[in-house]
Amino acid sequence: MPGPVVPVASTALQPLPFDAIRLTDGFMARLQAENAGTSIPRGHDHLERQRAWVNFENAAAGRVGEPYFGPNFEDGEAFKWLEAVAWERGRRPAGDLDAWLERYSALARAAQDDDGYLATFNQAAGKRGRYEWISFDHEIFNMATMIQAAVAQFRTTGRTVLLDVARRAADHLDATFGWGKREELCGHPLVEMALVEVYRVTGERRYLNLASYFVEHRGHGTMTDPTWQHWSSTYFSDRIPVRETVYPEGHAVRAVYLASGATDVAIETGDTELLAILRRQWDNMVEAKMYVNGSLGARWEGESFGDPYELPTDRGYGETCAAIASTQWSWRLLLATGDARYADLIERQFYNAVLSGVSLDGDKYFYVNPLQVREGAIPYDNRMGASGRHEWFGCSCCPTNLMRTLAVIHHYAATATGDGVQLHQFASADIQAGPVTLRVRTGYPWDGDVVIEIVATPASDWELAVRIPGWASGATLDSAEVEAGGYARIRRVWQAGEVVTLRLPMAPRAVRGHHRVDAVRGSVAIERGPLVYAIEQVDQDTGVTVDDVGLADHDFTVEQRDDILGGIPTVRLHGRVGPDGPAADVVAIPYFMWANRELGPMKVWLPA
Repeated sequence: MPGPVVPVASTALQPLPFDAIRLTDGFMARLQAENAGTSIPRGHDHLERQRAWVNFENAAAGRVGEPYFGPNFEDGEAFKWLEAVAWERGRRPAGDLDAWLERYSALARAAQDDDGYLATFNQAAGKRGRYEWISFDHEIFNMATMIQAAVAQFRTTGRTVLLDVARRAADHLDATFGWGKREELCGHPLVEMALVEVYRVTGERRYLNLASYFVEHRGHGTMTDPTWQHWSSTYFSDRIPVRETVYPEGHAVRAVYLASGATDVAIETGDTELLAILRRQWDNMVEAKMYVNGSLGARWEGESFGDPYELPTDRGYGETCAAIASTQWSWRLLLATGDARYADLIERQFYNAVLSGVSLDGDKYFYVNPLQVREGAIPYDNRMGASGRHEWFGCSCCPTNLMRTLAVIHHYAATATGDGVQLHQFASADIQAGPVTLRVRTGYPWDGDVVIEIVATPASDWELAVRIPGWASGATLDSAEVEAGGYARIRRVWQAGEVVTLRLPMAPRAVRGHHRVDAVRGSVAIERGPLVYAIEQVDQDTGVTVDDVGLADHDFTVEQRDDILGGIPTVRLHGRVGPDGPAADVVAIPYFMWANRELGPMKVWLPA
């Protein structure tokens, strides 16, 4: 998740302390409030009903051979939820949050073996011995999620109960794995990020060295499994070393978690060569392996990336977790380089590939995010878009990942350097960056005006840098046109009470499909501001079926519709029904909001 309170490494940008940015009102503040008031409490109830914590109770009591509840990575889902609790507790004292942190941290401590090992599937269920099936059993992954939850709790509350458990687990991993020790890998990368995070908190260099081992040892074809053909070395991101990888490949979530952890290692070790390789991988992913909304993963088989430009709209996987993982990667690259492209992708993925994974009431989820659902689609798998959102999944990685992401989304809004403040994401917020205090007010993403007030300032000059999104040609800052795709910078001696106004153009625009992507060649997607739009059957006139709709021209009209989804700006299009059919007025809504009313046909790309 987000970077450290006080980074160890020298990076272009420095993250602000967790509580230095507070959302005040508006779109993003409501998202966080919904997450805190609905999603996290109901996540607790779901995990209790699934008996996730009973696994820990059995391990703590030394009961072996007990029935196991959930998949072998159920520990990880419990800890991702606990991380969300910790971040939320950092924003507001609350009895339920404190009680959960205390109870489940103590339970993790009780379940941990004396040597630091903690994986209840192997401890309590007794299915296999330690690391007997290391490619599949998620033992290291589960401990990594616990380490991340522990670091979050320590940063927000100062409590060390779970951090002590995390350090013992990290010590166990360090004693067990590495060059000259047990030279093996977990089938699901994540520990690389977790070890760097606990290194940043403790300063213990062994943890960083072990993270480096896990990054460098990957890619030698050691992780295959003969029981299922999809579990190949490619699936495990183990076909080719990180330093030789050109495109991310295999299981999308695992591949991007690995890239995020490798970026952490590159930052902390000052490895500029590795950082450059990872930046190239990111470039190639964005160019050839990413959907227009920022979703990742073209294939259901192995939940994986496909080949370059293999991006089917109806069969695309686009797992919610993959977009979240990519956001984490872009954040690290943004800190390392200060390049606005990474902040641009965070914005695109958050509004169009992360938020699509959770319903507007914060209680139902998409695992998979297709860009098209056809009329008569058969939902033979509950992950399918045609199945609608679900309250929970047996594999609950997406709901718990969404909870921890929404709990920290404010953290991505701004950073600092020694002589300035950088505004990356637009939300109404109060921002404290050393001696500088900013008050940001905006109706974003619906409205393009962003008002930045200087509330407190030092007497010396400093630079305010404001991201101008790559899509925002014609944007102005204090009435002067600024170039899209970078940062508009103002350096001067500021006075308290001064106001800077950014105006982003919000007219709808057409995005043409890439000629190499067969599914969208000759088609157009509609965007407005940071939002990708889609047409949904429920909004169309009788006799107009989404599957048949094409685009007649590029004459788009924004229409505020208070009768749709609580009141939103829609885009009205001049459509046609079939290649030679009659004209039709077509209504488009933000893609992330689809399937919150009736479930039916939907598509993003329109033949033009």
